[in-house]
Amino acid sequence: MGVANISVNLIADMNQSQTALNTAVEELATGQSVSEPSQNPTASAEMVENTLETGNVDQYTQNVNSVLSTVETAGSVLSNVVTQLTQAVSAGTEGAGGTETASQMQALASQVESILSTVVSSANTSVSGSYLFSGTGTTAPYTADTSSASGYSYTGNQDSISVAVGDNLGIQVNLPGSQIFSASGNDVLGSLSSLVAALKSGNTTQIEAATNSVDSAIDYVGQQQTFYSNVEDQLNAQESFLQQETTTLSAQATNLVGINESTAAVNLAEAETENASAEAAAAKVLPNTLLNYLEPPT
Repeated sequence: MGVANISVNLIADMNQSQTALNTAVEELATGQSVSEPSQNPTASAEMVENTLETGNVDQYTQNVNSVLSTVETAGSVLSNVVTQLTQAVSAGTEGAGGTETASQMQALASQVESILSTVVSSANTSVSGSYLFSGTGTTAPYTADTSSASGYSYTGNQDSISVAVGDNLGIQVNLPGSQIFSASGNDVLGSLSSLVAALKSGNTTQIEAATNSVDSAIDYVGQQQTFYSNVEDQLNAQESFLQQETTTLSAQATNLVGINESTAAVNLAEAETENASAEAAAAKVLPNTLLNYLEPPT
């Protein structure tokens, strides 16, 4: 083999070993076997889809997390409202017995009046500046209104909020307050207000009727609470599904362009050894071959 051929082969070996070393270093540093689409067009195309779907799943997960605590709070608020209404029924039942003195009856009326105020406060609950029961409104849903039979009027709207939690999947996460606290035929605030007036009047017939109305309100609010409980279950189930999707997509990405770190470390060590050998051979042979190449023929 001629001197020129030896030199060319040695330089080619050095370049090849250096390229292999650079690749091994890059793979271990990035954790990926594909850094350019041209290296594996099929894997690169599938990774584009993987990246897009991963972004969607991340967004859906954020959406779930952003409303889950709000839904939980709404359910808890309604549970407390049911407790308040139960106490109001107890007061009404006591007042309907007909054995209370006038002062005792006024005390019961004050108790229910306080319960009414507490329920209104519950209806006006806000989380991070957003009202739970105002539809999509931005102001407190209930305000004092002397022209209203209950003493309060609803100033929110009837809109509902739906959150995207999956491809072509949205979940309604709220109910307008008017559906919960002042619905026609199930006016919670109106029932409490009627019980207050009946207790103040001392009319046992009116007290009994108002108490029955509040008792019905307990069942009605319980039904609305079930809505939030069901939404919470849906969100938790979807959150679990999205977590599994994240794991699956991550595994898919690793299979497409990922590397095994242990294998990559071995490959790097081998590439370093081969590169060092190539450089050593070149350092030993090239000076002599070049010298021979430069010496004039005898």
